[in-house]
Formats: sequence, structure tokens, C-alpha cells
Amino acid sequence: MTLQAKLDEIKQGAIKMIPADKFAVMEGATKALRASGILDGVIRVGAKLPPFALANQSGAVIRSEDLLQRGAIVLTVFRGHW
Repeated sequence: MTLQAKLDEIKQGAIKMIPADKFAVMEGATKALRASGILDGVIRVGAKLPPFALANQSGAVIRSEDLLQRGAIVLTVFRGHW
């Protein structure tokens, strides 16, 4: 199953669970975000990331340039359970 197919499946499940008036608000907000141009700044698949620095679990700052000297970088984003 493709990611888009899975997302579509999740959306269809949400439509059944979320009251129609609340879902309409969510859909409207999504359309407004898309229309705002916010997606123009999204990094696309295959694009080169700008240099960045992030703190690791110990608080030490790690720079992408330093990591790239050792090889390719795999960057993952964990959304967590807030």
C-alpha cells in the first residue's frame, strides 16, 4: 500500500468518527494552509537539505557538515506522543 493510499484510508476512517461540522472546520483549515503558499517551502524528495545543527540527547550540538564528512545522513522525524 502506498503512503497516499494509507493516508486516504485514515481520512475515510476519520470522516466516520469526527462530527461533520468539526470535520468541515478541519478541511477548511487545511485548504487555507494550502492556499497560503506554505507548501512552497517544503523540501521535496531528492532535494538537498540546507546545512543544519541539532542538539543530540546529551545536549551536544551536531552539525550536518561534520556528519557528511563521514558519509550520507539519514534523517528521520519522530512526532512522538505529546
